[in-house]
Amino acid sequence: MALGWVSLYNRVQERCIMALDRYGRLIHYLRISLTDHCNLRCIYCMPDDISFKPNAELMQDEEILRLVGLFSQLGFDKFRLTGGEPTVRAGIVELVRQISQTPGVRTLSMTSNGVLFSRLAQPLAEAGLKRVNFSLDTLDAEKFRRLTRRGSLDDVWRGIQAAEAAGLTPIKINSVVVRGYSEQDAIELARLTLEHPWQVRFIEMMPFAGATEFQLTQVVTAAEIRQQLENVFGPLEALNGGRLDGEARMYRIPGSQGQVGFISTVSEPFCHTCSRARLTADGRLRLCLLNEMEVDLLTPLRQGASDAALRALILEAIWNKPWGNSLATGQVPLNRAMSQIGG
Repeated sequence: MALGWVSLYNRVQERCIMALDRYGRLIHYLRISLTDHCNLRCIYCMPDDISFKPNAELMQDEEILRLVGLFSQLGFDKFRLTGGEPTVRAGIVELVRQISQTPGVRTLSMTSNGVLFSRLAQPLAEAGLKRVNFSLDTLDAEKFRRLTRRGSLDDVWRGIQAAEAAGLTPIKINSVVVRGYSEQDAIELARLTLEHPWQVRFIEMMPFAGATEFQLTQVVTAAEIRQQLENVFGPLEALNGGRLDGEARMYRIPGSQGQVGFISTVSEPFCHTCSRARLTADGRLRLCLLNEMEVDLLTPLRQGASDAALRALILEAIWNKPWGNSLATGQVPLNRAMSQIGG
């Protein structure tokens, strides 16, 4: 018989096991959005005239650190810092240092657009950051500007090189393929793996509030992208026996140093392997990227809730984590734009 969340909480306290949801999945990976602010305005992510939340409504450093400590006590050992764009947060290096030194934090990584990363790579590595994923959809400077509405591809490239020099490896490049904008750019991005030991991972565009119609009509499936690559490079070699590596199925172009991957959230959901939860910049625990269910942690924290009460709240939320998204039945999460959730 399935355990209730109170019984599960007691077991965690007694045996230090990882948090379980009601489907038996071990949830130990937390993605923390440090801010909803961003220095780009990618067309599939946010409108150009978006208004960001005041800083006072977002988690402060000491609040993030307290929550990281609580999650680590519940078996969370893998943490990723996201945004918006996490590098625009003031004091990012010191915050990374303190998170990395929290007992139980096994690995700390970041997702960045790379614009500011060239000057931050070495300080972040020294502070305890282990790896970085770069969001990059094209190697064409003109298309980059069209997709992001601002920013410089050269800055991103310098950021990637600086991350590699600082030992933040393996370098992973995440590319959202957008029909009518960048579907042809997958080939040149994949070609990077011929000469670099990097992972280039192609992500199906997902629908959220803000640009929903665009996101639904311009999606390019993982199967389409893979076929496009095989038309150029020949059959791809499946890695890991074709099993998922995190959320991606990984392949290798014959003779390449790196790998290419496909994240098929829309066409082939991988909910059964999910081990993730997300903490939004305003302190909501979001249990599924594509499901509107959230639990407010920041309000009770600011109202003086004890650590025990917050741990119980977290475990109850994890226990009730939904199985996955409902895109197949036409249900699209509309309570937040992508930039307000964190990747």
